[in-house]
Amino acid sequence: AGVLERNWSGKYGRRIKSVLAAVCQDPDTGIFFYSDAEIKHSNQADCVLEFVDFWKEGGDKLSCLIFDSKFTTYQNLEKLDKDKIKFITLRRRSKKLLSDLDKIPEAEWKKVTVEGPSRKHEKLLIHESEIILPRIEQTFRQIIISGNGHEKEAFIITNDMERTAAQIIRQYGKRWNVEKGISEQIEFFHLNNKSSSIVVKVDFDLTMTIVGSNFFLSENSI
Repeated sequence: AGVLERNWSGKYGRRIKSVLAAVCQDPDTGIFFYSDAEIKHSNQADCVLEFVDFWKEGGDKLSCLIFDSKFTTYQNLEKLDKDKIKFITLRRRSKKLLSDLDKIPEAEWKKVTVEGPSRKHEKLLIHESEIILPRIEQTFRQIIISGNGHEKEAFIITNDMERTAAQIIRQYGKRWNVEKGISEQIEFFHLNNKSSSIVVKVDFDLTMTIVGSNFFLSENSI
């Protein structure tokens, strides 16, 4: 059945016995179509590859994966690219990365307008380049975003070379809607309160919660 591991909880500000779970949602419909509550520290970086294998079994083509910078490793980004899987994620900020911003000539920054929620338009300052990430040889596209309301710049990395920067930024912004949806499940279904000390029971509860959520969404969309 498995034993619970200690994972960091932002809510409690400490490590607690818990389950790491991967939950995938369609940002357009709100439907949760995949979950895995059997993730261990030893394989957590590979859960994105396991999801891709799961999706392929259904015969459908993935349009684009959007996830946080800590979800997987740079090496796995290279594997996704070799598998022709489009992705959009954030680059992990470091002091050197932030200090290198001062070396970018002002003329290389440009203004773009990005459509946000409720069709509100936001003007951002961006810088585009092609980069090679540490410990891999593959070249990726980097979009640095400034003026987005955050104290520090955001570094988007993607292997999508076709869409415009504004489209990439807008697409990544949908991730916040996914996080909001998961937060609502946490509050409504108490998803962050484990009901058992064994993994298989928590996995079952997570699965039934997602079924309940999807049924609720389907009923309200009719």
